[in-house]
Amino acid sequence: MIFPVYVYGHPVLRKLAKEIDEDYKDLDQFIKDMFETMYISDGIGLASPQVGRSIRLFIIDASPLEDEDPSFSDFKNVFINPQIIEKKGDKSNFNEGCLSIPNLREEVMREPDIRIQYYDEDFNFYDEVYSGTISRVIQHEYDHLEGVLFTDRVSPIRKRLLKGKLTGISKGKFEASYKTILLNNKVVFPAK
Repeated sequence: MIFPVYVYGHPVLRKLAKEIDEDYKDLDQFIKDMFETMYISDGIGLASPQVGRSIRLFIIDASPLEDEDPSFSDFKNVFINPQIIEKKGDKSNFNEGCLSIPNLREEVMREPDIRIQYYDEDFNFYDEVYSGTISRVIQHEYDHLEGVLFTDRVSPIRKRLLKGKLTGISKGKFEASYKTILLNNKVVFPAK
């Protein structure tokens, strides 16, 4: 099943997501549906709040970035109950976008290296270190579980300049190639 993506302004995107356990109802199917939704929306990552569930789960498939780094072709992962334990390195800018903020990209400052603990879809525990682009993708998706959007991390002057565009997105003034849900729970279908 393909889920609609909740867009800027919807309160589910601002909630602190809750941890889940192995007994979470229909978890395997939910993860499959998240991947299907991400692929149809041309994303490389998707967090559960973006599909209306405020739980600590996100997915990544970095294969579209394999031109940048061939190792990304094999990077497909599920992160359940993740906790970023450490961030380090000198922050630098990187251009980010988000399925929940259609047609908007901005430079975001992030640390290049992280250490993260999480469980996979079989509830195997991992404690791993990531660097570079994958680290940034993980941090972006992790932020969704904390109720943070990438536009919260732009400079104060950019925030002021983006205010009108973000208000427009919350009111449905955008085009997307995937189904979305607005603040008022109105479903918006892609333009044909």
